[in-house]
Amino acid sequence: MQYWLVKSEPFKYSWEQLVADGHTFWDGVRNFAARNNLKAMKKGDKVLFYHSNEGLAIVGIAEVVKEAYQDPTTDDVHWVAVDLKPIQALPKPVSLSVIKQTKELENMDLVRLSRLSVGAVREKEYQKVLQLAGL
Repeated sequence: MQYWLVKSEPFKYSWEQLVADGHTFWDGVRNFAARNNLKAMKKGDKVLFYHSNEGLAIVGIAEVVKEAYQDPTTDDVHWVAVDLKPIQALPKPVSLSVIKQTKELENMDLVRLSRLSVGAVREKEYQKVLQLAGL
C-alpha cells in the first residue's frame, strides 16, 4: 500500500462535501508531477485530504477506489482522474504550521513542494500525521 495527499480549497470541494457525496472522482489536475502521482495510485491506497488556502490542515483520510482513467473534464489524453471515497475525518486536524514544526514531517511533499496538488506521503509520515491527529 502507498500513501498520498490531495489538496482542495474547501470552497471548491471540501472534506465535508466528499463525506456527503460518499465518492468522487479527483479531476482537473493539470500539473505533470501531480498527474504522475495520480497515475501511480492503486486501489486501496490511503489518501490524506488537505484543505488548502482556507484551513491549511489535513482533515481526513480517503481511499483510492478506482485507479487512473481519462479525466472526464478534458479530451486531452495526457490527463487522468482517480476515484476516492472518504474513510474517516481526523479527530484533530493537523495544521500546516504543526506539520512544519514536526521534524519527522519536514521532508513531506506538502512542505518541500508546496504548490503540488497531489503528493506522495511516506509511510512513516502517514503514521506521524495519524499520531498528531489523535489516531
